[in-house]
Amino acid sequence: MRLPRFPICFPVHLPFFLALLTLTSCSPASHAFKVEKVVSSGMLYTVAEVDLATDRLELHWLNPTTNQPYASFSQVQGRLQKEGQTMLFATNSGIYAPGLRPLGLHVEGGKTLTKINNARSGGNFALLPNGIFWIRGKQAGVTETQAYLRTDPKPTFATQSGPLLLEGGKVHPAFNKGSSSFKVRSGVGVCQDGRVRFAISAGPVNFYAFAVFFRDKLKCSDALYLDGSISAYATPENNTQLAEFAGIWTVSR
Repeated sequence: MRLPRFPICFPVHLPFFLALLTLTSCSPASHAFKVEKVVSSGMLYTVAEVDLATDRLELHWLNPTTNQPYASFSQVQGRLQKEGQTMLFATNSGIYAPGLRPLGLHVEGGKTLTKINNARSGGNFALLPNGIFWIRGKQAGVTETQAYLRTDPKPTFATQSGPLLLEGGKVHPAFNKGSSSFKVRSGVGVCQDGRVRFAISAGPVNFYAFAVFFRDKLKCSDALYLDGSISAYATPENNTQLAEFAGIWTVSR
C-alpha cells in the first residue's frame, strides 16, 4: 500500500506520522490564523498573520453601551464574548491624542468617527508621507493619505497613522539606516501573498530596520507605522498591555 504524500515541514519518522496529519501549519493550503515569533537582524518580533478570506479583523474605539473608549484589550474581549466571538489577537491601532481620541482618520463599521488629519508638524504622525491602513470586505490596503483622499476606497475599517514604513516596496525617504532613534515599534503591512501582517518588536528598533523587516522578512510592499514605546498585543495566552489605548484591532472567530 502506498501512503499518501503530505507537505513536510521537517524530517518525519513513522511514530510521528499520524500526528503530522494534524499540523495545519505545514500545508501550503492552510489559512489558519497564526501568531508567531520571528527573529530578524538580532531582534525578536511578534507577528500576527491575517487572512481576510477566513479571519475576522475589526477595529474598535468606543463602547456602544457607554460611548467611552474601550481603552484595554480585556474590555474589547469582554464585548466580543457577549457577541459570541473569541478574541484570538489584539493590538493597538494608530497614534492617538489626549483623551484617548484617534489623532487621524478612524473608520469603524463603515462610519467615519474621526476625519483625516492633514497635520504637517508635530511628532511621527507628521513625518510625511503618512498613511491609512484600511479594509473592505476581503480586501486590505496601506495607502498614502493624499492618495487615499483621491481614491476613497470606502472602507469598513480604517486607521490613519504615520509615518509610512513602505510604499510600493520603497522605504520612507526620511529613514536613516544609522538613526539613533530606537524604540519599541508596532506596524501593519499588506504583503505579497495578500495577507495582512501586524508586527510588534520585543525591543527598541529604528524606523529603517523596522521598515526593512516588513519588506525583506515579511514580504510586504506597503506598511504603516502604528505606534511605539507603549505598543502591545494580546493573545489567549498573553497580554502585554501596560497603557490605555484608543483604537484597538482584533482578530476573532
